[in-house]
Amino acid sequence: MTEPREEEPRVVIRDKRRIDPISGTVRVPAGEQPAGARPGVDPAGEQMSEHEAADGAQPTVVDDDLSRQLAERTDDLQRVTAEYANYRRRVDRDRQLVVDQAAERFATQLFPIVDDVERARDHGDLTGAFKVVADRVLGLLDGLGVEAFGVAGDPFDPALHEAVIHDTSAEVDVPTATTVLRQGFRRGDRVLRTAMVAVTDPANPAAAAAADGATGGATPAQPGESPASD
Repeated sequence: MTEPREEEPRVVIRDKRRIDPISGTVRVPAGEQPAGARPGVDPAGEQMSEHEAADGAQPTVVDDDLSRQLAERTDDLQRVTAEYANYRRRVDRDRQLVVDQAAERFATQLFPIVDDVERARDHGDLTGAFKVVADRVLGLLDGLGVEAFGVAGDPFDPALHEAVIHDTSAEVDVPTATTVLRQGFRRGDRVLRTAMVAVTDPANPAAAAAADGATGGATPAQPGESPASD
């Protein structure tokens, strides 16, 4: 009877060379990913996904969903942008309105001082330190964009003038502001205070109207008169 032989230990040889001696490529140790591979992504799975994208319909469904979401987000962004633009315009308009109102209120408070300055100028008392102060006050109005109006000889305009005295004269053809008792002020197109004036009306309104008719204007009938006949 033969005794069993002891099993000889197996010899295991591990090739730890980084370069494959046959292909010459760099070997990737176990547990590491090739250079350029995305972490947590199986290269084989990624390759399979590429094949599926080329063959199947699943990537198409994903693309359609992404396109729909992108369109919705784009619409939301455009709507929010338009609302913000409208909001900015309203804020700018309201801010400008507040600035204009504040400037007009401040200018209105200066008008009585300007009236005193003009009366002093008419009497020849605007000299010395008083003139320096007056010039500064008038400079404030200029800085606010406020300008005075109302000069003797201007045609009478009810929107600009307040008539307190009426007389007639043959030297005028239309109602005319012949004397300015108080200046008016305006800021841009907005009248802050009308000018107080004495108005001179034509002494012969019918003649003035006839002159207008000769130049192409209509000849209205005066109170108490019958329309002119040929």
